[in-house]
Amino acid sequence: MTGREFEYELCDVFTSTPLEGNQLAVFLDAGSLGTEEMQALAKETILSETTFICRRDAAVERERGMRVRIFTTLEELPFAGHPTLGTAATIRRSFPEFEGAAKIVLDLNAGQVPVVFPADRNRISDRSAGDNSGAAFGEMTHPEPVFGSMHEVATTAPLMGLREEDCATGPEPQTVSTGLPYCIVPLRSIEALGRLRVDMAKSEEYFRGSDAKFLYAIAPEEPGVWRARMQFYNGEDPATGSAAGCAIAYLVKHGIAAACEQLHLRQGVEIRRPSDLYVSANSVSGKITEVRVAGSTVRVAKGRFFLA
Repeated sequence: MTGREFEYELCDVFTSTPLEGNQLAVFLDAGSLGTEEMQALAKETILSETTFICRRDAAVERERGMRVRIFTTLEELPFAGHPTLGTAATIRRSFPEFEGAAKIVLDLNAGQVPVVFPADRNRISDRSAGDNSGAAFGEMTHPEPVFGSMHEVATTAPLMGLREEDCATGPEPQTVSTGLPYCIVPLRSIEALGRLRVDMAKSEEYFRGSDAKFLYAIAPEEPGVWRARMQFYNGEDPATGSAAGCAIAYLVKHGIAAACEQLHLRQGVEIRRPSDLYVSANSVSGKITEVRVAGSTVRVAKGRFFLA
């Protein structure tokens, strides 16, 4: 039987510096792979997420976008932030028909997600596209946020190894989803954030009876700048784009951040994979909309997997 080869690229997302940000493996033409094979390959990469581009007829891609599936080492996800941004940047760089495109639409399990590449932020990157060394800055618009349950600080603080007084006063933690539900927990300070130690077993037990999947802790660092951490079953995430969208939606809904104000969200500092996310959301008659998360992507490696 003739072996099958599948080309993939490795990129770092929410950074313009190789070996920082959040790693992502992108399979460039995975249409012939089955679901079980995709899951096995995602487990083989041992990254937080791996994406699979499934090419379709050009007319379908123009109408519906590029079909992409997202897997962690354990499961398929309907939506995730850094895989969406990183995959769009990879398509823009690697596929001739999309080279230098101002907009890439991904057709995910959660629906169509557009990623735009502002010309003023990508002029230098595009000039270096020939040697594939430039970083691409993109901004994705999340699906509309859904606000779920409020969570008591007395419950969430111990799950994170923190005291109740480490949590911010004001609105309680809340479940927010733009495709993947997070419990957004604001803390008083980055000092408290630095002591975060999520009890995985207890948090998983708690969330089995909840509408959230993971804890996402945020804290103000300086005006216009926040820090974030997210610990989950694969360790600690250097950057969580899906959760960042939920966080800005929470901040705008509760009046902590202004509508349409872009905040700089820093993540991964504690694990020496610094990531820079730029987030904003609008509020129209109390409804949160136009949730946007932006950042850079840089390619760091490429290779092939060989399957029977």
